[in-house]
Amino acid sequence: MTKLSLAESVIRAMDGTDPDLVPYLPYILQDAWEIGTDAETIIGMITRHFPNTGKLAVLDLGCGKGAISVRVANALGCQCHGIDAIPAFIDEARSKASVHGVSQLCRFETGDIRQEINRLPRYDVIILGAIGPVLGNYYQTLTTLKDCLLPGGGIIIDDGYIEDHHDFSHPLVLKRSEMVNQISKAGMTLVEESLFDADKVAANNDPLMDSLIVRCKELAIKHPTKKELFLNYIRQQQEESRILEEEVVCSVMLIRRSHT
Repeated sequence: MTKLSLAESVIRAMDGTDPDLVPYLPYILQDAWEIGTDAETIIGMITRHFPNTGKLAVLDLGCGKGAISVRVANALGCQCHGIDAIPAFIDEARSKASVHGVSQLCRFETGDIRQEINRLPRYDVIILGAIGPVLGNYYQTLTTLKDCLLPGGGIIIDDGYIEDHHDFSHPLVLKRSEMVNQISKAGMTLVEESLFDADKVAANNDPLMDSLIVRCKELAIKHPTKKELFLNYIRQQQEESRILEEEVVCSVMLIRRSHT
């Protein structure tokens, strides 16, 4: 399998297919700070499973505009390190950290997380917030990341899966049994799972979708030769929203090393 370019990896994480769209993502998403994962769910999960939260070191991979890191640092007082490939997103993350008074707790940097993980220290918590299979499937992702965990650490993944009895299929979404099998094969265990019903998924997606449509249509007017690029992204996002609400189970999962 050919390794994706950084732009291809970024646009896949944003549920698109054309890397030419990447330079326009800051404009398209300018109205949204919290792009994907629900921060309160992650804060609750960390609080339930990790003592001394103020001493935790948290890594937020594909951190976007830093909403998760900023909210986690603000709520728990822990050190958060966010990495994202889009410089404009990192600029906004740093600005938001300052506004929320957690600049001393949050460090944000631009980088390709596929490369950065090879040089990073170890962390108590690693978060992958709705970025898709950027690091590979579950087995590949967990095998790579568990070496970045401190003893007793855990990986929190916001993702979707397909129930085993459902006949829907998607090239980037696993059946639940296969997901659990890959987690086990990586020497890890699913410790806690927080599910989102269709109404909550829609409540999270709809405002973002509305603003995305407006911004894409603005870009289609400003750049008429690229009109189809932006209209296609609208269609892709609408289909992605439909899949999330109707076809897959949306879940935030805490995964830890299995006891041997």
